[in-house]
Amino acid sequence: MKKSFKIDEFLLKYPHVEQIIEEKNIDTEVLKDIYNDFVDYKVSYENQAGFIANILRSQPMIHSVKSRIKEPDRLIEKIIRKTEDRRLKYGDDFQFSLNNYKNEINDLIGIRVIHIFKDQWQDIHEFITKTWKVIEVTANVREGDNTKKFEELNIEVRSRISGYRSVHYLVEFYPTNEKVIAEIQVRTIFEEGYGEIDHRLRYSHIEIPEILKSNLLLFNRIVGSADEMASLINDLSKEWVSKEEELLKIIEEQKEEIELLKKSLNTKNN
Repeated sequence: MKKSFKIDEFLLKYPHVEQIIEEKNIDTEVLKDIYNDFVDYKVSYENQAGFIANILRSQPMIHSVKSRIKEPDRLIEKIIRKTEDRRLKYGDDFQFSLNNYKNEINDLIGIRVIHIFKDQWQDIHEFITKTWKVIEVTANVREGDNTKKFEELNIEVRSRISGYRSVHYLVEFYPTNEKVIAEIQVRTIFEEGYGEIDHRLRYSHIEIPEILKSNLLLFNRIVGSADEMASLINDLSKEWVSKEEELLKIIEEQKEEIELLKKSLNTKNN
């Protein structure tokens, strides 16, 4: 049975938006129309998300891919929160509507790409930019991170106090005559672990207590160190394999030389 939008139930779930609705004079009937429209499109979006995810899963440098469609309640909550931001951008008369919400809310389809080692990001970046039309790329970093690789590629860098790290891509494609925008987030397996814990804590507290905040930042430093250590181990492994191959090649060459010398000696003795 199709779920319908009920403003009373919604406000019980998200009480913090009631004041925004009143202050910004947001029409709750429009919110209801958007909610119902999105519910109608949800299955189509799920299919499109699966299609993008499967293309990404074909790449050997990618560890795993997750896909999700924004929950209808979360969509409405975000539309309410983003109304002020859009009015600053477009003017005081702006209102979210059936005609514009799909273009203004860019994470209706969300894809998360996980890789193991930091240096794999470059190959993933090149694959995404070659496969889809990328309309925006943002690198979320922790203050103090080395951002040279992003700056060289003219990628916008945002420093996050929370320590959140992830590169976000907005990609545009046309599965039908209607344009669809999806958000692809790319991060290491360690950044994914931190991001999940950070996200869960932020959504379970109106404001994170200081003791949790300080321990989160400590955990973020540990995660960053683990990322660096994983990359170091990977580099050492590659170097070891390379040295091993060189050594085996030298041994094979020496064996061949010994065989040639034996043949030469046998010929002389005969």
